[in-house]
Amino acid sequence: MTAEIDDATLVQRLAQGTGEILKGVRNVGLLRDKKLGEAGDAIAQDWIARALELHRPEDSVLSEEAEDDRTRLDNHRVWIIDPLDGTREYAGGRQDWAVHIALAIDGKIEHAAVGMPDLGMVFHTGDIRAVGGRPTNRLVISQNSTPEVATFIAEDLGMELVRMGSCGAKTTSVILGDNDVYVHAGGQYEWDNAAPVGIAQAAGLFTSRLSGEKLKYNCSDPYLPDLLVCRPDASERVLASAAKFLEQTGSFK
Repeated sequence: MTAEIDDATLVQRLAQGTGEILKGVRNVGLLRDKKLGEAGDAIAQDWIARALELHRPEDSVLSEEAEDDRTRLDNHRVWIIDPLDGTREYAGGRQDWAVHIALAIDGKIEHAAVGMPDLGMVFHTGDIRAVGGRPTNRLVISQNSTPEVATFIAEDLGMELVRMGSCGAKTTSVILGDNDVYVHAGGQYEWDNAAPVGIAQAAGLFTSRLSGEKLKYNCSDPYLPDLLVCRPDASERVLASAAKFLEQTGSFK
C-alpha cells in the first residue's frame, strides 16, 4: 500500500524530486551538451511517469516527452508536464531551466509547481504570492527568439527588454518582481506554460492570451501560440498595445 498523497503535495514533490534527479545527472559530469539534454529529458519523464502511475493511475497525462494519449480528452483530470523546460539552458550549465508539473481539472489548472532546481526553489500553488512593489519597467522574453509583438509593446510602453530561458523562469521572475511583464508569441504548447500559468494565477498575477482570451487546457490541439503574464496593474496597457500591434500587422508574431 502506498501512502495517500493529496494533489497539492504531489505536484510539489514531483517538481522537487525531478529537479534533484536532473541536478544529479548533470553534476556527475559524464554527459555534456546534446547528450546531457537528451538524457535529462528521458530520465525525468520516466521518473514522473512512474510516480503518477503509482499515485494517480486513473488520471491522464499530457507531456512534451511522451506520445499524446488522446483518451485524455475524456478524462476530467489531466497532468500536464514538461519534465525539463529549458533543455538547452540545462545542458549549457545555466540556471534558467525548470521543471513544470500541473494538474488540470476540467480544463483549468487547479494545482501546479515550477521547480527551479539551481535556485533551490519550488514555486507551487499551495503557498505563493507575488512580491509586488515598485514596477521595474522591464518586459521579459525568450532567450532564443524575439517576437515582433514583444518588441512593439516594449517600445510602445517604454519598457526594457530582458531575455531568459525557460517559461517557468520567466514567469517566476514576474512573481518575484524582477520583471513586470512576460510576453510570448510564435508558439508554445500546453506543457510549456500550464504550470507557470498555474502558479502565476495563484500568486495573483494576470494571465491570458495576447488577445485577452482566457487560457484553456487539455484541448484537442495542445498548441498555444501566445501568452501574457504580468502584474495586474499592467494588464490593460499591455493588452491595448498588443491590440494596436494586431491591428497593424494582422497577427501576433
